[in-house]
Amino acid sequence: MEAEGRVPLWRNPWVVAFVIGCVTVTLIRPLLRREPPPPPVLSTLPAFTLVDTTGKPFGSNELRGQVWIASFFFSRCPSVCPLLMSHMAELQKLYQERHIDGIRLVSITVDPEHDTPEVLRAAEPGYGVDPSRWTLLTGPRTDIHTLCTAGFHVPGLDVPAEKSGDIPHTTKVVLVDTQNRIRGYYDTDADGLDEVFNRAQHVLKEARSGNG
Repeated sequence: MEAEGRVPLWRNPWVVAFVIGCVTVTLIRPLLRREPPPPPVLSTLPAFTLVDTTGKPFGSNELRGQVWIASFFFSRCPSVCPLLMSHMAELQKLYQERHIDGIRLVSITVDPEHDTPEVLRAAEPGYGVDPSRWTLLTGPRTDIHTLCTAGFHVPGLDVPAEKSGDIPHTTKVVLVDTQNRIRGYYDTDADGLDEVFNRAQHVLKEARSGNG
């Protein structure tokens, strides 16, 4: 039996208001989340043509109209490349599982003398490459050197290809928009992968809205 004069909790207007407030905040919280603007344009890549694993020319013309994420590797790399390529495979899986189309992965070898189209094609299964989403590229050393230095602006900009030995490259991934413009450089740790995964979608949404 309730004590005389005591109002049941469910009839207390302050309790009711508190409960309604909590429910309302929970329901509208997703609507209050602000999607950040797409990352700014940093530079524009020069037109380029390399070679895919089938031996066909593949470059800026084939990539135009797509958002893409570039990485640099070589098949004989014993250190950072296996981990880097596994991270690229993680990105590919995320886009596949969420049915996100319009974002391509591109990995460019920096050891083109060894990494011929045939070598890269044989390496695709080990990396988990889905050719419809991820392309491995090779080509002439001078073309790749120029693309890495004058295009992606990685270290070694002032070292001629014939004197540099190794082609300068980065362990970061590079986000490129539908007009072959660089939109960001990202680490491949957990935070970096999450950021580029989402930022690529922001850039794609921008392009599809006609603002990119």
